[in-house]
Amino acid sequence: MISKTAGRYKVVKTIGSSFSEQRIEELVEEGKEEILRLERQPGLFVLETDAVIESFLKTLENGQVRTVGPELVFGTIYDSIGFGALESELFRHLVVARLAFPLSKLKTVEYLYRFQGVRIEVDTVYRFLDKLSGELKEQVEQIGFAHTKRVLEGDLSLVFYDLTTLYFEAGDEDDLRKTGFSKDGKHSNPQIYLGLMVGLGGFAIGYEIFEGNIFEGHTLIPLIEKMSARFELSKPVIVADAGLLNRRNIEDLEARGYEYILGARLRNERGAVKDEITGKDFRNGEHTVFEKERSRLIVQYSEQRAKKDGHNRRRGLKRLEKLIKSGKLTKASLNNRGYNRYLTMKGEVSVEIDMEKFDRDRRWDGLKGYETNCGLLPNEIIGHYRNLWQIEKAFRMSKTDLRIRPVYHRLRHRIEAHICLSFTAYAVYKELERILKQADFELSVEKATEITQNIYELEIILPQSLQTRKIILKTDDLQTRLLQIIQKKV
Repeated sequence: MISKTAGRYKVVKTIGSSFSEQRIEELVEEGKEEILRLERQPGLFVLETDAVIESFLKTLENGQVRTVGPELVFGTIYDSIGFGALESELFRHLVVARLAFPLSKLKTVEYLYRFQGVRIEVDTVYRFLDKLSGELKEQVEQIGFAHTKRVLEGDLSLVFYDLTTLYFEAGDEDDLRKTGFSKDGKHSNPQIYLGLMVGLGGFAIGYEIFEGNIFEGHTLIPLIEKMSARFELSKPVIVADAGLLNRRNIEDLEARGYEYILGARLRNERGAVKDEITGKDFRNGEHTVFEKERSRLIVQYSEQRAKKDGHNRRRGLKRLEKLIKSGKLTKASLNNRGYNRYLTMKGEVSVEIDMEKFDRDRRWDGLKGYETNCGLLPNEIIGHYRNLWQIEKAFRMSKTDLRIRPVYHRLRHRIEAHICLSFTAYAVYKELERILKQADFELSVEKATEITQNIYELEIILPQSLQTRKIILKTDDLQTRLLQIIQKKV
């Protein structure tokens, strides 16, 4: 019995020998039975086809196997939004890499080579970033805005605006990077402000960066005017949180003909209004309206919010009590920031907690205020303001999933380029989120990102025709369903 492997013959087993014709026929039958037996035991007998396949697999190299899942998912969506019109392959690579593996620029270069087979020098990336902000930012925003307009079917009657800080790990201050009040608690780090404007659902409209020491209230009007002029927005209703509420902003909005829904600072209202608010016996979900000269103040009570406010107050009190026992609180700690407002000074050096003030603050638990000059019903005002969480989610996602912070760049144009890449990645991320929701596919964007990372493609050269073939390796059920949804929706 002989096997043939890669053109070579090998004796597998000798059945026997004879000069007798009858015996020879018997030995042939025994040989056939032995072949059948060995075929049922593949470990003992390597078929010719198996040997060929095994021989072929041994010729494969790591460079022939590439991770294509991120490109098949994020790259396809990137094109469907319209970013493919930018005609920059490097920009595309950097955006998809930020979605798949948000790393430093150096690590991104390593990722592109190791997983995508794309060889790019890190100096090439930095040279690209040097010219990116000036050449592509406006195009990126125009494409992102056009997509948002399509998704919202042209309804841009409401826009949402918020501001966050992005800190730098190291480096001195300059014209852009300044130390200031940090929402990340990094008060000693240089920072910048990032203002983001989105439509309903959190779909991107535009962004702007500001110096790190600017007062956040001074960022609202410049960005609105810039976005309105660029995208021909016809005076949308502006929705923003209480941090942007100041008299100058309100007067500027009104003077320019804008309607607004802003978070209100109830404790800053006139004494009579505060007494009426805190003296009212609200039921859960109930609201009341106070008419002002050119606007309305809407106050609503929520039992869930009351529980949260009470919990936060008690936690702040425990923190203060712990600091008092440690002796770390001094006269310098007396201020109105946060729960430090409960501190009072007894004698010359003794700092104590004013429990009466702590108890009085219970009156505000569960109350939330909204100031507006638009004619919508109170429940509509409250509902629209609650949609502001979409922009807060956008910031959280940008800072965590896309790791937009901390920022390691020092030069302004590279900082702007870094944020431009992240803004584009955010638009792609949101579109994937929308597609998954529309398809009723119970898969988070985070999980979808994870399963793209082991979708592989094999590139081979056929031995006879010498033609190159790219074959996507068989995907599991989740991966197959995800790819089908992406191809169908875009």
